Amino acid sequence: MSKIILASGSPRRQELLRRMGIADFEIRSPDIDESYPAGLNPTQTVEYISRKKCDAVAESAAPDEIVIAADTMVFVDGERLGKPADEADALRMLTRLQGRAHMVCTGVSVRQGDLVFTESESTEVLFRTASAMELLQYIRTGEPMDKAGAYGVQGLGALLVEGIHGDFYNVMGLPMLRLSRMLGRFGVSFF
Repeated sequence: MSKIILASGSPRRQELLRRMGIADFEIRSPDIDESYPAGLNPTQTVEYISRKKCDAVAESAAPDEIVIAADTMVFVDGERLGKPADEADALRMLTRLQGRAHMVCTGVSVRQGDLVFTESESTEVLFRTASAMELLQYIRTGEPMDKAGAYGVQGLGALLVEGIHGDFYNVMGLPMLRLSRMLGRFGVSFF
């Protein structure tokens, strides 16, 4: 099998690759400007940025190496919620999400040499209504501070989630089924 490069420093994405049975991969975090053109819808936005990340890392990859890049964003009412700047920003985001549904979109790009595929996955997440005290206590754990939308579904943030419609792993940052199918186009098999 060709060498796999994960274009991400995300511990969650590394964990998910290992869960897929890919234990031997190299991590190369891309150093890119994550801006994107105005007017893109949520799926176009995450696809655009995942492709930028993939292309940046592929510049230093050997032609036979497979580069995987992803970008995950949270959207509510069409507005992007990134990683919180501080605790007040985290509280603003979590307050906005409570008691309603929002969309988590992940763009995934896989490239080997000149062959590249970019796709996206969208998952609807429904938050329960939480008190201001509960949200503040959650923020004090520190978990929300490095996560889009200010929560981690794989951690204590799961206690805010009432339901998920779609790929759970997408909410963690890497849609495993979609990625496995994309890697299959490059001859990577899992069973």
